[in-house]
This record gives sequence, C-alpha cells and structure tokens, in this order.
Amino acid sequence: MTAPVTSLPPAPTGASPWVIERWTRSSITFASATVLLLAVLSLGPLWLQAGTVDRLTTLFIYVILAVMWNALAGYAGLVSIGHQAFFGLGAYAMVRLADAGLGPYPALLVGAMLVALVAVPLAVFMLRLQGGEFAIGMWVVAALAHLCVNLDTLVQGETGTSMIALQQYAADDRRAYTYWAALAAMAGLCWVVFWLLRSKVGTAAQAIRDNETAAISLGVRVVAIKRLVFVLSAFGCAIAGGLWLATSISFQPKTYFSVQWTAYMIFMVLVGGIGTMEGPILGALLFFAVETLWGGQGVLYLIGLGAIAMLFALFLPKGIWGAVQQRWDVHLLSAGYRVRSLPEHRADAGPATPQPGGRNSQA
Repeated sequence: MTAPVTSLPPAPTGASPWVIERWTRSSITFASATVLLLAVLSLGPLWLQAGTVDRLTTLFIYVILAVMWNALAGYAGLVSIGHQAFFGLGAYAMVRLADAGLGPYPALLVGAMLVALVAVPLAVFMLRLQGGEFAIGMWVVAALAHLCVNLDTLVQGETGTSMIALQQYAADDRRAYTYWAALAAMAGLCWVVFWLLRSKVGTAAQAIRDNETAAISLGVRVVAIKRLVFVLSAFGCAIAGGLWLATSISFQPKTYFSVQWTAYMIFMVLVGGIGTMEGPILGALLFFAVETLWGGQGVLYLIGLGAIAMLFALFLPKGIWGAVQQRWDVHLLSAGYRVRSLPEHRADAGPATPQPGGRNSQA
C-alpha cells in the first residue's frame, strides 16, 4: 500500500514570487570578516615591524582617496581632476594650526573640518558647472589654492616647511599614532559613505548621476545632494592630506598640490570599478601592490599606470569589480536593494523563467 502523495499548498492569490532584500549571506559574511579584520589591524603597531606599519598607513590613505573620489564621480556624477586641492589644503591647514599651538593630531582633524567649511561656499560656484566644465574648474581651483599657499611666509614658497610639532613624539609613537589615525579615518569614512548610499541620499545621488533632468522631475533636491557629497569628498581628501603629512613630516606645496594625486584616485577607481562600494577598495589594494613592486622605476612606472588605466577604460570600463558583478552578480557591500525569486509554491510548477543579470539583481 502506497502512501498518499501530498503537494505544497497553492500560493495565495496575488502573492508575489519575488522578495526585496538588502543583506545576503555573502554580504553578512563579508561585513563580519571586515569587522574582525579591522580589530586585528588595530593591534598592528603592537606586533608588526616598523616598515610594515608605514606601508599599511599608506594603504589606508589610498583607500580614503579612492572612496572619496568614487563617492563624488561614481555616485554623484561629478568627475573632478582637481581634488588635489583638498589634499594639499588639508596638509596646509594642519601645518598652520600646529604652528598656532594646536597638537598635531587634533590639528589634522580640525584642519580637515576647516577645509570642509571652505568647500561649502566653493560648491555654490562649482556645482553650477557641468561635465567637463566642472572637471577643468576643479583643476583651476587646485592651481589657485597652490598659488595662495605659496604666498604664506610660513611655507616659504616651494621650499616648504616641516611639521616640527611632530618631533615631540618618539619615532615609534608617532608611527603608531599616525597608523591608528589613518585606520580610524579609513574605517569611519567608508562607513559614512556606505551609510549614505543605503539612505535616500544615496538613491538620490545615483538618480542624479544617471539622469539629472529625470531626477529633478521626481523632486530630487539635486543641488543639496551634490553639495553634501562634494563637501564630504573634500573633508575625506583633506584628512588624507593631513595623514600624508604626518607620515612624511615635510610640507612642500608642489608635492601636495600635484595633479598626480587625482591621477592616482582616478586610476584606483577606474581599475577597481567606478560606481561600486567594493571597487575603489579593490583598486586601492591593486595600486598599492603595483607601487610596492614597481614604484622605484620612476617615469616608466607612471607611464605604465597611464597605459593600464587607458586599457581598462577601453576594454573593461566597469573595472574589475564591475565585471565581477555583471558576470556573477556578487555584492559584498550591497548599497541598494536586491530582488530575489522565492522558491516555487507548487510542486508541479515548471522551472522559473530566468531573469536578466542572474538570480539576483541590484535595484
């Protein structure tokens, strides 16, 4: 005697076969691993060699620069080739505040906040520009900032000056403090960007990037959103400039206001994947590895970076992580919503119709 065959109850009338979610098993695993990694890295100066601590500090600064430029260009659609302005102003503000008697590390934070305040009125003028006009306009701002800093007698023109206040710390202590400041700044700024992208601000910024006219018609406050991202990007780059000064001690305007800093940002974001959260971090890791291996090659190294960036722009425009997402639909730091198909409700139902982009898709 055979047992009766039972079937699943039919789906309720009108029930949707799809579910909208943000966190997936892979993203939860990655977030947990990231927290654990940050906890391990926070103990770095206690067990790592001095050279390794210095190199990791450099990596943290690169991640900050990549994430900040990507927030501006990849999500708000504002491509800048003059973000070295904020990098240099952050270092200069730190020098000035330290000379006024403020401690070096408080000066780093306060200086970045002052640069962000300067970016607020600057945004009023710069955000009137579109596309290439904005990019060139930012380069002009960087050149003007460079000239103005050179006029300061404390800086002594291109001769520059030294961050004497840092000499009050022993070399090992200064290395550890700078490392911890860079790690905290990187983690904090990445979290802020991630949080913004998961909020209405992030959705609005991406709408502006994709079609500003359509975003305006939907009631998006375009100017306010752009200004917020612009000021945040300025603050992050200023923090990076101050951290770089803390590692090198000397301040020379032509070094800090060099367009190479923006070139590095563009390279990291293009190679990693513009418009993604994971891409700039991956790009910073790759750039750091390339610099570590071949940075001593001088001009050939820079030519190689330019050639690689050009090849990626031509043949892999979405970058490495963009290609990974397109091919395998992997989202480790999902900033948007995802649509996932539910299991079949009926035992005799046929196979589900395949959806574009795989089982899940980014909304």
